Amino acid sequence: MNNMPEVKIGVVAVSRDCFPESLSVTRRRNLMKAYTEKYGEEGIYECPVCIVESEIHMVQALEDVKNAGCNALVVYLGNFGPEISETLLARHFEGPKMFIAAAEETGDNLVQGRGDAYCGMLNASYNLKLRNVQAYIPEYPVGDASDCADMIHEFVPIARAVVGLGSLKIISFGPRPLNFLACNAPIKQLYNMGVEIEENSELDLFEAFHRHAGDERIPAVAKEMEAELGAGNKKPEILHKLAQYELTLKDWVEEHRGYRKYVAIAGKCWPAFQTQFGFVPCYVNSRLTAQGIPVSCEVDIYGALSEFIGTVVSGDTVTLLDINNTVPKDMYEQEIQGKYDYSLQDTFMGFHCGNTAAGKLSFCEMKYQMIMARTLPEEVTQGTLEGDIIPGDITFYRLQSTADNILRAYIAHGEVLPVATRSFGGVGVFAIPEMGRFYRHVLIEGGYPHHGAVAFGHYGKALFEVFKYIGVPVEEIGYNQPAGVRYPTENPWR
Repeated sequence: MNNMPEVKIGVVAVSRDCFPESLSVTRRRNLMKAYTEKYGEEGIYECPVCIVESEIHMVQALEDVKNAGCNALVVYLGNFGPEISETLLARHFEGPKMFIAAAEETGDNLVQGRGDAYCGMLNASYNLKLRNVQAYIPEYPVGDASDCADMIHEFVPIARAVVGLGSLKIISFGPRPLNFLACNAPIKQLYNMGVEIEENSELDLFEAFHRHAGDERIPAVAKEMEAELGAGNKKPEILHKLAQYELTLKDWVEEHRGYRKYVAIAGKCWPAFQTQFGFVPCYVNSRLTAQGIPVSCEVDIYGALSEFIGTVVSGDTVTLLDINNTVPKDMYEQEIQGKYDYSLQDTFMGFHCGNTAAGKLSFCEMKYQMIMARTLPEEVTQGTLEGDIIPGDITFYRLQSTADNILRAYIAHGEVLPVATRSFGGVGVFAIPEMGRFYRHVLIEGGYPHHGAVAFGHYGKALFEVFKYIGVPVEEIGYNQPAGVRYPTENPWR
């Protein structure tokens, strides 16, 4: 099932009519040559119709990139550029857009060969704001052909996320569990981002599950599960039910995606799920997420949204974890202190019952869900995937519409340490520089829930630009401040 967007970027060069058009033509060709040599020809298109100098040229270029199937746009200022036509091009293009500008090439050609795009970028940015046009502008948007090729490459995951959100539907099942106000989800901001949501009762899901009893595809899916679990298949008797549930969700996605191209799921998993379905859905959730269909637990709508964004940006499987418990002092002293450059407060344990994909675990076993089994018969809590999360770089992040219906986000780079957790569930020992202060002055102060999305690698730069592009105010994007940089709510005499 193809559930991830691809982008095709159209590169349109622009020129102010009192500057040599040849500057933009030559510089565009050099840019395309540099890009294809570095990153290949796939996913990028050079608009050959014209160099945009006028509104008529703008219309011609717009039609050309549309006809070429481009869903993202780069406006390239080969010289000063026509501020009206270039920003009208961005305004009328439906999709993410980026503005970059050409640097001067040599001190030996600063008369006829001077393009002044450094100056033109200022006018372009001013006109974009006049027209209320959102565009991505890199941290330093002026460079030679090689520099600009790198900028376009960095734009690709940002564009992919924006394209994906514009065609995303989140399918949810059931209200949040009792005593679970933490995943409160005001949906107005979803619509502001262009995301659709379909809310269903878990009773609808239960009915669909029963309709899949005896589905001829079940044995093949169960066999896939057996192969993935290997020696960790501790509950083989439950695989056919889990396969039935997986097929139920996949068929629901196909039958309910409507006009939307991409889907994420916010699923119900307790308290009545286990007694009625006869299992927990954790392992199935992990498998779908690994297949590019992010599934959040506990009807966490913004958790599912965050997972989708991370999957698109990273091009890899993500997970959703509780920011769960502290690392005991004795464990820290034995396993971390002196070996890794982290204080005790920099560390914590990220956990969830078993929704992390097998490929992101150092080892895995399918077991019963210990917390639920404290109040329920063990046999109805089977289906959770347990194991220590693989060590390596991570990005902990979340996009959330909080209780006051303001769009907020946080991003923090860190790592999973190669330290045995000695615990249960899908769990890892995490370390984030200055986590203690981040926990207090971003997570608690910002009113965030305990669920955080985890991308496997450092993707903060791209996530920050995605959040800005879709409308999160910059001041509402929290991150872990380095030591010595005080948070606004931090006591200066701490």
